[in-house]
Amino acid sequence: METRLGEAPAREDLLGRIRKVEGQARGIARMIEENRDCGEILQQLAAVRSAVHKAMVELVRAYTIECAASDRSPEEVSESLAMALSRLA
Repeated sequence: METRLGEAPAREDLLGRIRKVEGQARGIARMIEENRDCGEILQQLAAVRSAVHKAMVELVRAYTIECAASDRSPEEVSESLAMALSRLA
């Protein structure tokens, strides 16, 4: 069964986070094109990784709320959440 982001604020927050990551990735591409220092590029890559991780945490939070509010059985909710969490590994 599919679970979607039902709340508009959750969708907007996630979109904002992803757009920020998109901008950071473009900046990193420019840094590579400009042959910038590897340490600076690594620092920016770490920032992107952190931003993506935070976006994933927020998505799991919203996903959990949607699952808990659904009319599915506790077993279905548990299975759905377990599958979602397994994708984070």
